[in-house]
Amino acid sequence: MVPSLLLLALFTVVSPVACAPLQNDALELASVREGFQSFTPEVGSWNTADLSSVCSWFGVRCEHDRVVAVDLSNLNISGSVSLDISGLDSLVNLSLAGNQLQGAIRVSHLPSLRYLNISSNQFDGGLEWDYSGLPNLEVLDAYDNNFTASLPAGVASLKRIKYLDLGGNYFDGGIPPSYGRLSTLEYLSLNGNDLRGRIPSELGNLTSLKQLYLGYYNVFDGSIPTELSKLSNLVLLDLSSCGLDGEIPRQIGKLINLKTLFLHSNRLSGQIPPSLGNLTRLALLDLSNNALTGEIPHELAALTQLNLLNLFMNRLHGSIPEFVAELPNLDTLQLFMNNFTGAIPERLGSGGRIRLLDLSSNKLTGAVPANLCPLNQLKVLILLNNFLFGAVPESLGRCSSLTRVRLGQNYLNGSIPLGLLYLPNLNLLELQNNYLSGPVPANDANSDHSPTQLAELNLSNNLLAGPIPSSISNLSSIQTLLLGNNQLAGPIPSAIGGLRRMVKLDLSRNRLAGSIPPEIGSCTQLTYLDLSQNNLSGPIPQDIAGISILNYLNLSRNQLSDSIPRSIAAMRSLTAADFSFNDLSGDLPEVGQLAYMNASSFVGNAGLCGPVLDNPCNHTAGRVHAARGAGDFKLIFALGLLLCSLVFAVAAAVRARSYRRGPGGAAWRLTAFQKVDFGVSDVLECMKDGNVIGRGGGGVVYMGRTRAGEAIAVKRLRAGGHDHGFRAEDGGASESMSAIAGSYGYIAPEYAYTLKVDEKSDVYSFGVVLLELITGRRPVGEFGDGVDIVQWAKRVTDCSRDNVAAIADPRLSTVPIAEAMHVFFVAMLCVQENSVERPTMREVVQMLSEFPHHVPETHSPSSSAAALKESSSGKKETGFCKLFPDLLT
Repeated sequence: MVPSLLLLALFTVVSPVACAPLQNDALELASVREGFQSFTPEVGSWNTADLSSVCSWFGVRCEHDRVVAVDLSNLNISGSVSLDISGLDSLVNLSLAGNQLQGAIRVSHLPSLRYLNISSNQFDGGLEWDYSGLPNLEVLDAYDNNFTASLPAGVASLKRIKYLDLGGNYFDGGIPPSYGRLSTLEYLSLNGNDLRGRIPSELGNLTSLKQLYLGYYNVFDGSIPTELSKLSNLVLLDLSSCGLDGEIPRQIGKLINLKTLFLHSNRLSGQIPPSLGNLTRLALLDLSNNALTGEIPHELAALTQLNLLNLFMNRLHGSIPEFVAELPNLDTLQLFMNNFTGAIPERLGSGGRIRLLDLSSNKLTGAVPANLCPLNQLKVLILLNNFLFGAVPESLGRCSSLTRVRLGQNYLNGSIPLGLLYLPNLNLLELQNNYLSGPVPANDANSDHSPTQLAELNLSNNLLAGPIPSSISNLSSIQTLLLGNNQLAGPIPSAIGGLRRMVKLDLSRNRLAGSIPPEIGSCTQLTYLDLSQNNLSGPIPQDIAGISILNYLNLSRNQLSDSIPRSIAAMRSLTAADFSFNDLSGDLPEVGQLAYMNASSFVGNAGLCGPVLDNPCNHTAGRVHAARGAGDFKLIFALGLLLCSLVFAVAAAVRARSYRRGPGGAAWRLTAFQKVDFGVSDVLECMKDGNVIGRGGGGVVYMGRTRAGEAIAVKRLRAGGHDHGFRAEDGGASESMSAIAGSYGYIAPEYAYTLKVDEKSDVYSFGVVLLELITGRRPVGEFGDGVDIVQWAKRVTDCSRDNVAAIADPRLSTVPIAEAMHVFFVAMLCVQENSVERPTMREVVQMLSEFPHHVPETHSPSSSAAALKESSSGKKETGFCKLFPDLLT
């Protein structure tokens, strides 16, 4: 019994001492948990009342009665207090990645720590820790936070560091030359910050380095240091989008282990070094968006492992080398916006690997290669804006993998390949501005007639002839159908009514005959309908009035007869319509928008009458019998004229007084939204019949002059009514606000100044809405006299999405900055002064939906930014300094 009692006594004495370190670990973790404001049930399950249970807490791993690992990644934990993690002297692995932690963080006195991951949070402040207390640290991942200040110099003391990622933050200043002493470093990412200065040549001493990322939003001085050529183990070098100039050093050719070389979106000049042909392991090469000159060196033929070759937006010339067609693994080739001449290599694509080919906006001649899609791999084919001639290859009509085909603005002839319009995955087909002839192909009778994805079809400005096939209804997803300026004949098929998603239809300048099918009224999404300059006859179907959102209607220069249906005249959505040069007759309805359109919209119809045409309709058949002699008639006429003059003079005086007085005798008040050099009297002075320049949906428009002699337009609202498109912002004043129909702040410049609108006017308004979402501000009233949200945003950001943080709503702090920048970029396109420079609404939707998310490197990217791993790219939008021009062409 004695030995047993002794053992029990020893246990009761020794056990608390042995467990004290584990208890201390539990106390440290409990202290960390107190800094969390919200967390998921996993962390909530930590029983801090029973510290001895620490090894069973979620995310905690113990060995030998010590906490060695804590993994709380991706648990949606939030907190805004400063975290100070120390004292866990056996902790090897700590991960807080992928949460919403804010404020400062400090890590110290963790002598066993090897792996530290605090990425994808919202930590701020700096990282100047006592790194002497982290002697064994091998991985430090602080990517995608809000750290500011300078890069931490103390990192240079980490003797065992292998992986250092400080990218996607707001670090400023220069790269410390002392980082060149990190001899064990294999991965270094500083991209996506606000770094300046030169890239230190000392980085060439990091001979163990395998991946180096320095680009995206950093703006470095000078050129690429030649010392980087000493990094013999480097497999990835990314110096994109960081302001580098000068020539590409030929010494880069010494990095024979490179698999990825990204130097795009800089100011690099000179020729492509032939020495790059030494990089025989290279898979991804992107030198696009620079100022490179010369020809593609033939030495690049040795790059047989190449998957991606991007040289677009440079000043390269010469022919596209034949060896490009022989690269066995090439799946992405983008050479657009250069000065390449000659023919496209005939064998290009014959290997069956090409998935994306963009050679647009060059000076290429010859034919489109006949065998671009032998294995149904080709997805995107863009050859627009060249000098290509010959036929569109028949093989493209069998390439079921195609999603986008853009061959417009060339000299192509022959017919459209059978099946091309009805490919199952095709969503965009452009063949406009060529010399294509023959019919618009019908769907093959042997096909399965499965639904297509084609959303936009542009065949305009060609020599196409014959009828529009009824199988056009198979294009059930079509939104834009442009067949204008061809030689199409026959009737418009009634099957066109099956295109229920169509937004824009242009069949103008053809030889179409017969009546307008009433089924077109089933296309209820149409906003734009142009059937002008054809041989259409018969009445205008009143079914068109069923298209309640139609705002552009052009039926001019046909042979349409009968009257304009009253239901169409009453359409409130119409902002532009043209019925001129037909055989229309009868009264022009004095309802809806037509009553306010210019007479030019109705000329060339001898039988039309109405006030707008200055041709009153006379419905009385009786004769006028003269009951008086000629002398009596002249006297009565003179007296009547005098009496009318007196009545008009009195009425004018009364009206002028009423304009100057408001309800209850209050003074007429002018509310201006910008500084103007005219007053109420100037406005009233111009409201004369002789100054009428047009009629709009809300009333008559007059031309006037300011005191400085500048022309102004004044819109007088219809008596007794309101212009319902004209309301004050959502807290605004109740006085009359404007002379323009539409909410002030949303109105496109061309409407405000010319009263002419098109579909791009709505795009401007949408851009204003996007700015409201980004800034959390109203369109007007918060920026000073005469300044609206568009002017303010342009001035504050200098139209650069890099500066979007200066205007962003603080409530968007949890939204990735890259997304806010992308939306701002789209908004700036929408609110351009010149309407023709704005994208269409379809393109706006496409740009918003095609936000460049990152994909793994194993995918085939269309740009180098998409080829970056998520863990190695800046949190800011990367690789897209400007929108690729082919998207907006």
